[in-house]
Amino acid sequence: MPDLGLEVLFKGTNMLRLLGGLGVALKISLIAVAISIPLGILLGSLMTWKNPVARAILRLYLETVRIMPQLVLLFLVYFGTTRWFGWNLSGELASIIVFVFWGAAEMSDLVRGALISIPRHQYESAEVLGLNKVQTYVFVIIPQTVRRLIPLSINLITRMIKTTSLILMIGVIEAMKVGQQIIEANRMSSPNAAFGIYLAVFFLYFIACWPISLLAGYLERRWKN
Repeated sequence: MPDLGLEVLFKGTNMLRLLGGLGVALKISLIAVAISIPLGILLGSLMTWKNPVARAILRLYLETVRIMPQLVLLFLVYFGTTRWFGWNLSGELASIIVFVFWGAAEMSDLVRGALISIPRHQYESAEVLGLNKVQTYVFVIIPQTVRRLIPLSINLITRMIKTTSLILMIGVIEAMKVGQQIIEANRMSSPNAAFGIYLAVFFLYFIACWPISLLAGYLERRWKN
């Protein structure tokens, strides 16, 4: 049987270190999600306004986030702004800023799409029933928007968790970075450690994201009926 390097996982505290690295990734992604979702809801609502200036600015913001890779954003925030402004920005804080910037843009587009997908006759029916604009949004539009939005926003959360693997490039000690450290420390005694370590990282991310994906699928199936 080929040596897969799995024995390295059980040396000392290697497995605990990997779990700790995953905890760092989850902390960063969940903080970013907690900030970017309400911010994205606000920006998405503004995107539906008829003000051409506001819509153009928000569209530029969204397209910038879509075009620019997250890794470039991480480098700009962590290396660029520290040089430009002369402040001491930690890797974790830089990661949270970038993920909020990215997540809010993605969330805003989801909100915009959910709002404009509500048929026009829903507004007209609410008006016929005597509901004012606020009541129309609270009792008619928002409940339907939430049904469309929650499964999509949950999928965005899984994408953010997976993308945290990039933050090792700015020195954050998350699961991938810990894995690299373990591989380097065992290069001579276990030359095949890379396979076992990266397989373990894969399963850790899978275990973290799979329940969230199942929840999104469940809600989508339930609310289609």
